[in-house]
Amino acid sequence: MRLEGKSAIVFGAGQQPGRTIGNGKATALTFAREGAKVFCVDIDKAAADDTVAAIREAGGTAEAWQADVVDEDSIVAAVKACYRGWGAIDVLHNNVGASIAAGDASITEITVEAFDRVFAINLRSMVLTCKYVLPIMRQQGSGSIINISSAAAFNNYPYVGYKTSKAAVVSLTEHVAIRNAAYGVRANVILPGLINTPTAVENRIRKFGLSYEDVVAMRDKEVPLRRKMGTAWDIANAALWLASEEASFVTGVTLPVDGGQSVQVGRPPSEPEIAEELAAAQAAAERLAKD
Repeated sequence: MRLEGKSAIVFGAGQQPGRTIGNGKATALTFAREGAKVFCVDIDKAAADDTVAAIREAGGTAEAWQADVVDEDSIVAAVKACYRGWGAIDVLHNNVGASIAAGDASITEITVEAFDRVFAINLRSMVLTCKYVLPIMRQQGSGSIINISSAAAFNNYPYVGYKTSKAAVVSLTEHVAIRNAAYGVRANVILPGLINTPTAVENRIRKFGLSYEDVVAMRDKEVPLRRKMGTAWDIANAALWLASEEASFVTGVTLPVDGGQSVQVGRPPSEPEIAEELAAAQAAAERLAKD
């Protein structure tokens, strides 16, 4: 019960249909499991309701709210409803993001409208949620803000809007962290790598006309750690730690949750190289066993 007695507002707490769970829903469920009251905000009210139903079924406390994060008045209404209902906001979790679904493209193909929309969703929304939650947290003398960026901010990602907006989220978080440390408010940013979520996988199935198995295999092979994508629970567990008192002296941190992608320089090892290294490791283990 690491968040017992806390209240959290999660923007992007629903998810699109798919075979797996999304980051926002997994985080909302994890926060609730650990004792927090969770205010689940999503542009799709039905998706937010589904998350709330899952939380309540597990014995947790949650409310659903519809809001469009590109609309300032919509964000204000969500923050007001959460604060009036629970009297505090201890955790702000910003999970909303878009790339392909918002028309993102390479720098030679991007339209002004798509670029502006990606930035409105990915960056401006976080500026606005912080704008309205920070006065509450400052008055409380405490609070944890967790922004979801992406490993795409620092790696070879093909679409210009997502990459640049997610890089800006890192700077935004650092700004919020240092400007609010005196008030006891912490801000940190998570960089998910390749995660098997509906947003990541299902959108690529539609865009490229591939099968689910093809998309998963294509993404799995890019991950250094076990050659397998992470899950939304990996992101949720990182967010839980940053939200909890276990991270009470942690602010301004950029935390990659990416299976080693951020430290991979150059080409990944080939299958023969991996086989050779595994054979050498097995031989070394056998020698140690004999000794």
